[in-house]
Amino acid sequence: MKQRLDTYDRIPPAMADYLSQYGWHFSKKMCLWAVSRMKMENKSTGKEEKLEPISKEQVEELLKKYSVNLEKDAGYDSVYVANMAKSDYYKSSITDEAHLALFIKDYIDDVDAYNGMPFTRFYADCIGSGNPIMWEQMM
Repeated sequence: MKQRLDTYDRIPPAMADYLSQYGWHFSKKMCLWAVSRMKMENKSTGKEEKLEPISKEQVEELLKKYSVNLEKDAGYDSVYVANMAKSDYYKSSITDEAHLALFIKDYIDDVDAYNGMPFTRFYADCIGSGNPIMWEQMM
């Protein structure tokens, strides 16, 4: 397995504490914070709206309903992915619940995916958009 390119970067102590607890995966608090910042476009009005989040229990029920089994899920990664997909793609390229469940599977269990990919991409988005993470609050 290849080593991450950021292995030797200096990181804030609170980030190191988070990673020692959760690795490159979403904790419940981190996921709730990330999802709370998501917005979506109302297709009928064209206006931006706050996302009505999907809980961990709802994600589990959705996957069970469509007989979708995740092999590489960890922590709250699938919950983040479900909400990201709902926010960005639902009722557009993801047309219904069944396809939402399949998207979650495709994203989490992607053969090209590396361990912690959903969280790493979220972290890259925070860097790119200039949104700091208050690591000590995510434990």
